[in-house]
Amino acid sequence: MLPLVALVGRPNVGKSTLFNALTRSRDALVHDEPGVTRDRHYGVCRPEGQRPFAVVDTGGIAGEDEGLAGATARQARAAAEEADLVLFLVDGREGASALDDEILAWLRKTARPTLLVVNKTDGLDARAAVNDFARYGIRDAVAVSSAHRQGIDELLAEVFARLPEEGTTSELDNDPSRVRVAFIGRPNVGKSTLVNRLLGEERMIASEVPGTTRDSVAVDMERDGRLYRLVDTAGVRRKSKVEEAVEKFSIIKTLQAIENCQVAVVMLDAGEGVTDQDASVLGYALDSGRALVVAVNKWDGQTEYQRQQTENLLMRKLAFVEWAEKVRISAKHGSGLRELFGAIHRAHASATTEIGTSEVTKAMEVAYETNPPPVVRGHVAKLRFAHPAGLNPPTFVVHGTRLRTLGDTYKRYLENFFRKRFKLVGTPIRFVFKDSSNPYEGKKNVLTERQVAKKKRLIRHVKRGK
Repeated sequence: MLPLVALVGRPNVGKSTLFNALTRSRDALVHDEPGVTRDRHYGVCRPEGQRPFAVVDTGGIAGEDEGLAGATARQARAAAEEADLVLFLVDGREGASALDDEILAWLRKTARPTLLVVNKTDGLDARAAVNDFARYGIRDAVAVSSAHRQGIDELLAEVFARLPEEGTTSELDNDPSRVRVAFIGRPNVGKSTLVNRLLGEERMIASEVPGTTRDSVAVDMERDGRLYRLVDTAGVRRKSKVEEAVEKFSIIKTLQAIENCQVAVVMLDAGEGVTDQDASVLGYALDSGRALVVAVNKWDGQTEYQRQQTENLLMRKLAFVEWAEKVRISAKHGSGLRELFGAIHRAHASATTEIGTSEVTKAMEVAYETNPPPVVRGHVAKLRFAHPAGLNPPTFVVHGTRLRTLGDTYKRYLENFFRKRFKLVGTPIRFVFKDSSNPYEGKKNVLTERQVAKKKRLIRHVKRGK
């Protein structure tokens, strides 16, 4: 277990920048706009020659108790109360403020060990910048510039002098048995609410305001003896609606989360049906080749007639992913979660099940004999053998001749045949068709003198016969 260090301060003092500097990553979203970070974001600092420790980035405390600002402040306070050491970040360029005074007064009530970190001191007299905060009565303070990595070594020395040998925080592991699940969808479909319901705590900020979640946040969880890594992502809107640079970075983080997950849970709003943007989000998951589960949220608020209309809409608009299981849930009340995890397990198992080469070849032979390819311009494709080439998604390489003549209809037939034969649900299937090379292609058959003479005699004989 690792000791935990919490980064706390008002908005736009450089907490996320310091988090990235300590963890040597770009996991935290950084922008000049205040209030970018809202949820708690955990990482691990691994200094050379020193023991590692966990770091939690928090949103800025803005002195408000209502709305998003209040929810962000509650997340920051929860992180500080569980930490072994709190790094209280202030802005060395702006100096002390009334909001800094309020945050420090609250930190003193928590009685957590606190270290004052004066950030943004590049180009300034570091000692003078620290002296501006002398009235806080904190004996030790460190001047740093997170953006330029100045003073980080001195900060780490002060941190290690105050950290206990052991902590209570476990880091995100790389256990291959842990199922990585990403929750994706449009803004305000209930992704954060669902993750909170699964964790049994207010781990993510959930609000009716669209776009509340801006960063992708990963949390490890155990349920019924199985290990999971849940990733809450920012909502993806139509490109024409995306104007802020922060939202563009959020979408990039979401796409990265889709690439790194094993199962993507696409959440839809039952009250709004399937929109064009929902189809675009599904397209992102399909392009990445990830296993897919469609979760229709807010199902409990629908009448019987509305449910029937939604079912018809799902059948019509999601025909291109008919192999993905559709689960009806209520993230707010927790209904349908058992069915959701059952679909996640089946999709994960289908995407990661290894199939032998002999089984694949046999399936291809049966499919070929049951329904041979059609004749195209006087040629018929011949499928000779096949073998598996990858997992997540299952990929099969088919070898044969004239495979370029295979149309999309026959390729869909092969996909459906393999899906039914190997019981693959909730995962796309990819085929790679490779034509056998002709060893004589491009080579000219040069006749010998004897063959040329024989050819001439044959031509004369044919002409005399006529």
